Amino acid sequence: MTDEVETQDRAARDAAARAADYEHGWSADIDTEFAEKGLTEDTVRFISAKKDEPEWMLEWRLKAFRLWQTMEEPDWAKLGYPAIDYQDAYYYAAPKKKAALASLDELDPEIKAVYDKLGIPVAEQEVLAGVEGARKVAVDAV
Repeated sequence: MTDEVETQDRAARDAAARAADYEHGWSADIDTEFAEKGLTEDTVRFISAKKDEPEWMLEWRLKAFRLWQTMEEPDWAKLGYPAIDYQDAYYYAAPKKKAALASLDELDPEIKAVYDKLGIPVAEQEVLAGVEGARKVAVDAV
């Protein structure tokens, strides 16, 4: 078996393993808003609008996107892996916005359970949930 074929076989096995349920993980079914699949100027504009960014930031992002489109992926590492299909990915997903809440008691129990499982403090939960009058806190989320 050639190194390239062996690498492709390993990549396929790894992808299948990742696609299987992760026994130590969990997920939550939350009503989510997505941008259309793929990366285009319209996608960049959509995301910028969702973030309520100033015009200069949108122009900066569009300039970077146009530059990225002219680039070629480097092959200096000589790795054998399938080509990345950048048009087969979602570049924006966020929980759908709901009306402002008076308290965390009005929050969808599934979302509250996610916050609790992640160990997010109550003050941050209120901000994330959009509770009216919630004290603003800095949230670092990945």
